[in-house]
Order: sequence, then structure tokens, then C-alpha cells
Amino acid sequence: MNFASAAIEILSALTTAANLFVIAAGLSLVFGALRIINLAHGSFYMIGALLMASLFALGRPGVLFWPALLLAPLLTAGFGAVLERLLFRRIYRAEHLVQLLLSYALSLILADLALRLWGADSRTVPPPAALAGRLSVGGAGFPLYDLFVIALALAVGLGLWALLHRTRFGWEIRAAVEDPEGLSLCGRNVPALFTAVFALGAFLAALGGAAVAPLQAIGPGMDSSILVSAFIVTVIGGLGSIAGAALGAAVIGFVQAMGTLWLPTWAPAFIFLAMILVLVIRPSGLMGAPARAWSEEE
Repeated sequence: MNFASAAIEILSALTTAANLFVIAAGLSLVFGALRIINLAHGSFYMIGALLMASLFALGRPGVLFWPALLLAPLLTAGFGAVLERLLFRRIYRAEHLVQLLLSYALSLILADLALRLWGADSRTVPPPAALAGRLSVGGAGFPLYDLFVIALALAVGLGLWALLHRTRFGWEIRAAVEDPEGLSLCGRNVPALFTAVFALGAFLAALGGAAVAPLQAIGPGMDSSILVSAFIVTVIGGLGSIAGAALGAAVIGFVQAMGTLWLPTWAPAFIFLAMILVLVIRPSGLMGAPARAWSEEE
């Protein structure tokens, strides 16, 4: 393998890891703060992608790309907030089995709703003109839009770190994890805080869906595959750990890329093997802490 091929493979792995991180970060955020294993998280990813395609189609080609990229996740976040208030708020203290059943049933309902609203046809969203070209890497071309996805993930990671460790909102989230009753006695509206966290998780999932729209065909049914990948990322990194989600996404991205390069037939199995290996060595994940959802290392 020459330098150009190796560089392209590394950048492709980073693109995969970047998109997985944005989605898995929302999943880890919700679990870390609310202790909810949300199987409907992939539905928010799908809705974000479909809304992106619908909003993009409203204007002339390329005009509404950037507004749609922001508006689709915002609309999905609002929808997630409604679902949290109507459904998830009622099961925070329930057994995990109840949470899994409710969120799984919700994912099936949303999948059917998406099929009825958008139909079974796949859609594509071209990248904006400014990112439609390719970067030359050792004589080989690499799409500029893929670099944008990587930059977006870096921005999301830095933004989440600043939010959780440099703002009152982040302090309140961590306080709510440790002692929600105490935080409530201090005058903070804990249910509203949980709604905001859930909406932020939905926003991140939808942002991942909207960002991936120019990279692949989108349509109903895309929620199932991404949910499996997002859960593998969070399990490898450690449930509830944002930094773990970044590390887990990087592991999966590179394992998937190397598997595709060396053993294409077995490539889909490589990510499961990576998860099994991590769980055997460290059951709580690479950066997970069973006793604490938010560690200082994050």
C-alpha cells in the first residue's frame, strides 16, 4: 500500500468515526444523565436525515443546505422534548427492561410513521458547492465534504466538553446524576433539565443524520443499522462517557476500514469482535466507570 492509499484509508476511517461519534455522543449523554437506554435514538438519526432531504428540496439546489443542516436537528430536538415529556419522564425510575420495551416500541412506531410520510424511496442530498470538490492527497482525491464531517465532529466534541465542564448547565447535569433530590431542593427544575438533556441527545442524533445525507442514500429503515453501530461505540467507550464515545468511534472507524481493506468478506464482523475483546478485558468499556457516569477524565 502506498502513501496515498494509506492516507485515504485513514481519512475514510476518520469520516466514519466522526459521524458515529456525533450520534453516539447523544446516546451516551442521555444514558449518563437520565439512565435511559434509548432504543429510539436511531429514529432521531433517521428523522434528521429525512427532514434534511425534505427541507433541502424546498429551495433551489444548494440554497437551503446550511439552513436545513441546522433546522432539521432543531426540529428533531423539539420532537424529542415532546416525547420525553409524554413518555420517557414516566419511566425514569422503572426497570431497564421497561425502558427497553418502551423505547423499542417507539422506534417501531416511528419507523412506520416515517415510511408513511416519506415513502420507501431513497433520497440523496448533494453537498454544497463549496464542499463539492476533492482534496488531492498524494495524487489521490478525497472528498472535501468528508473533511467537513470530521471538522463537525471535532466541533461537537469541543462544544460538549465546554458545555459539561464550563457552564452552569453542565454542572447541573452532573449534580442531577449524583443527587437529583438535592438539586431540586436548591430550586432547580430537574424535570425541565432532563427534558433539555434528552432534547440535546435527539439533536445530536439528528445532526449526525443530516450531516450524513450527502454521503449515502437516505430513507426509512436507516435507523436500525446506525443504532447497532452507535451502541457498539458506546459499549466499547463506556456507557455515559462522552470521551469514551469519541474513543469508541475511533476504534470502530479504524477497525471497519482495516477490515474492508484486508478481509472485505469479514469486515462487518470485525466491529463485533472489537466489542467482545474490549468487554473481555474491561467490561465497563475503555473509559466507563460503573460507579460514576461522568468522570473527571472526560
